[in-house]
Amino acid sequence: MEKIKLSISNADGTAKSLEVEGSSAQYFIGKKIGHTLQGTVLGLPDAEFKITGGSDKDGFPMRPDVHGGVRKKFLLSTGIGFKSSKKGQRKRKMIHGNVITEDIIQINLKALK
Repeated sequence: MEKIKLSISNADGTAKSLEVEGSSAQYFIGKKIGHTLQGTVLGLPDAEFKITGGSDKDGFPMRPDVHGGVRKKFLLSTGIGFKSSKKGQRKRKMIHGNVITEDIIQINLKALK
């Protein structure tokens, strides 16, 4: 199991970066975007976090509306992983699903407490 980088954002606009590996990294496998987690696994017992996204080993972003831990090409018009230059533009882009697998190397978290 490789290391997973965690990017934790707070309500005041600051961000903190952590790296976890081993059993702490294994805790995140199988979780989906939108799940809330207790901070005890990160050594922060009074904290609570929400998974908001991430990216896999090749840099493809996770998207909450793509179910499963797959990486596929989807026709996108807006949202995560695509920025259009013209109105109505659509493009087929590679996207990772909303489930954290062993391919994920970076996870975005939002601090709730």
